[in-house]
Amino acid sequence: MSARRIAVVAAGLSNPSSTRMLADRLAAATVTDLEAQGVGATVDTFELRDRAQDITNNLLTGFATPALESMINTVVSADALIVVTPIFTTSYSGLFKSFIDLLDPDALTGKPVLIGATAGTARHSLAIDYAIRPLFTYLHAVPVSTGVFAASSDWGSAADEVAPLATRITRGARELASAIVGKPAATSEDPYDPDSYLGEGKSFGHLLGGLAGE
Repeated sequence: MSARRIAVVAAGLSNPSSTRMLADRLAAATVTDLEAQGVGATVDTFELRDRAQDITNNLLTGFATPALESMINTVVSADALIVVTPIFTTSYSGLFKSFIDLLDPDALTGKPVLIGATAGTARHSLAIDYAIRPLFTYLHAVPVSTGVFAASSDWGSAADEVAPLATRITRGARELASAIVGKPAATSEDPYDPDSYLGEGKSFGHLLGGLAGE
């Protein structure tokens, strides 16, 4: 069975961040579960903070840098997606939503998605179901049943002993792995194929074969 490709999008703003920590643990657990089923997997992880300026410029000008375009193509062509965002003012972060807004509305159709979120307190845990899950449902993606929320207390010695973070990560990763195995392997997107991703962020110069110095 061919190796599967998982794209991970982490929208944390600090470095290091609990958002990236959760994203890495979700990815590792998914790969472990896939390997137990005899399926190899590769992981591409992107921190949106590294492309924040490119994302903003893309929204303003309609053109993506080659680096941002490459990230988008990797995300939309992956077999599955893991997304983790901090919760700000009861919802996903503005940077996270700005990146999602760059994607073609049909680019994630049928794609399995494991949703994660982080915040200071568990009071924000419901944001996964009332804000983030509807966003991906609107995009015709297929979020797995378990969303993994991590509050600050989940990382310390006083972590919840009833439903510890490790247990939630394992459950979500198992569901994503099952969804991946249940679908044919995705094919890589050709950036010059007119049927591949053609969102507003496609760089005209890059479509022509790239510009010197890019």
